[in-house]
Amino acid sequence: MNQAGYAVLRRYLGVMAVGNLVWETAQLPLYTLWWTSSPLYLAFVVLHCWIGDLVIGTITMLVGIGAAGSSWPLIHVGRAMFVTLAAGVAYTAFSEWLNVTVRGTWAYSAAMPVLPVLGTGLSPLLQWLVVPGIALLFAYRPILSTGGTRR
Repeated sequence: MNQAGYAVLRRYLGVMAVGNLVWETAQLPLYTLWWTSSPLYLAFVVLHCWIGDLVIGTITMLVGIGAAGSSWPLIHVGRAMFVTLAAGVAYTAFSEWLNVTVRGTWAYSAAMPVLPVLGTGLSPLLQWLVVPGIALLFAYRPILSTGGTRR
């Protein structure tokens, strides 16, 4: 990976770290544990989920980089961004279904808007569009502004 690639990854992960920590904290009232757990346990949950978000974000970004090819980040930026976002949303939809519907690991409160048919919470899906979307735009901005291509 070249220097530009490492710079993109650093900017992406920095924004992902801050954005996901804020999002995880803000969406706590949309889960039943907000109403039933101690503050210490809630802090653990946020930390646990935040670390998971960073792992998922890193893996989905690496999948996006792989889809862009060996000339990344100078070309195929759009492909890398699309694949990164799609992989994050797909994983989240699967994980929420598995953990809410199948395993019962966590549950949504009545305040969580859910998607019809899937029953997946809207907040976690939006999280994986909004936070990585902002992170990707921030990370790639220098590349795009200096002639990198979105192809």
